[in-house]
Amino acid sequence: MSPLRTDHRMQQIQYMLMEMASGNFFYRLDTSDKNDNIEALAIVLNMLAEEIQESFYHQGFVSSKSTTEHLVQMCFLLDNDGRIQMVNQKACTILSKLHGTIIQKPFTNLLTETSKATWQQKWKTLRKKSFYDMALPLSFMTNEKLVIPNRCLISAIKSIKDGTQSILVTVVHTTMGKTFGKERNQSAICADLDDKSTDSTKARPKVKLSYEDIRKIREGRNMILNNLQMDLPNLTDLAHQLGTNEFKLKYGFRELYGTTVFKYLVQERLRKAKTLVQYTQLNFKSIAKMVGFKSVPHFTRAFKEQYEYSPKIFREKSKSGEI
Repeated sequence: MSPLRTDHRMQQIQYMLMEMASGNFFYRLDTSDKNDNIEALAIVLNMLAEEIQESFYHQGFVSSKSTTEHLVQMCFLLDNDGRIQMVNQKACTILSKLHGTIIQKPFTNLLTETSKATWQQKWKTLRKKSFYDMALPLSFMTNEKLVIPNRCLISAIKSIKDGTQSILVTVVHTTMGKTFGKERNQSAICADLDDKSTDSTKARPKVKLSYEDIRKIREGRNMILNNLQMDLPNLTDLAHQLGTNEFKLKYGFRELYGTTVFKYLVQERLRKAKTLVQYTQLNFKSIAKMVGFKSVPHFTRAFKEQYEYSPKIFREKSKSGEI
């Protein structure tokens, strides 16, 4: 490999690390067929960024001070020829491009090669329709050659004045939002709490989780995440191991993470499997074993139920940019 090519790839990794250090985990490195240490590093960084981004949805905390917000990350208005007529400032910032270098340019200039083909194929169909709303997975390329995979919402807009049609492309980003509702006591989470009620006959919370209870339940969650390949002990034994009882473990786990202990285990096994299927070339038997499935057929069935495709098809679609 030429020194120039190596320097270019290392520069991309440096940009990626700088973005992650700034708290931006939605960027990805464009991978290749090279089988060297730099390529291995790129794959690991992509996996790390995805894991951190996903962790925002699995915080491990219950707080009425924050909720999930859906923010428009990038927004483009295209004419009927697919040229960009308007773009929001956030998109320019994310793509590291000047406003003037985007306006009146083809939308495809912002996409990776794979996504260009996806867009052009879909564009032929869309131009024949008067109205439509659809979602399309596309990957954008920044000035630093970092990749931003995302699901775009594409809508047709028709002018009332002259009937001309424009296309609105929006990319929605999920983040943790601001305070809503009443503050809870940080040392306790109460079940069925209704602070607004003054009715003395109303059922009072039967269970109160102390800070220590929450800490133990979070330790249990970490134990699960660090041992996805292992069989989980029964809930009684797990609770005793954590220094609590089965009832508090079950109740607290549902309060903190919105599901049961064993459903959470399966969910996290499949989430890790998805990352390994998407970003590595490991065979499915190895992946199944790494995430705790006893057989490939069992793993395949569970994966398909969760992500709609078998691991094989999911990997193929991921490589082609369809996912």
